[in-house]
Amino acid sequence: MAIMQVTVMPLGTKTTSVGQYVAEFQKFLTRENIPHTLTDMGTIIAGDVKELLDVAAQIHELPFQKDAKRVVTHIVVDDRRDKKIAIGDKVASVKARLK
Repeated sequence: MAIMQVTVMPLGTKTTSVGQYVAEFQKFLTRENIPHTLTDMGTIIAGDVKELLDVAAQIHELPFQKDAKRVVTHIVVDDRRDKKIAIGDKVASVKARLK
């Protein structure tokens, strides 16, 4: 399993706020039953790499459906194959080291 962070930035909208778009992303992920966690700077999604990239493409399209004129999507994929990883494992590992 891999973990992906995706940040979608709609441009050319009527407001500088992106909260309404982020809410649409979250609704989509929940509706599709895709494991995810919202952070202040993006959304973390877990799954197979091919599926993650497909999800990123679908999320990228959502702002265009809400009249955005331009969309910039930033994707980071961590594809670890030597052991199973899940959302939150990296944070837990760092916190354990801080004790």
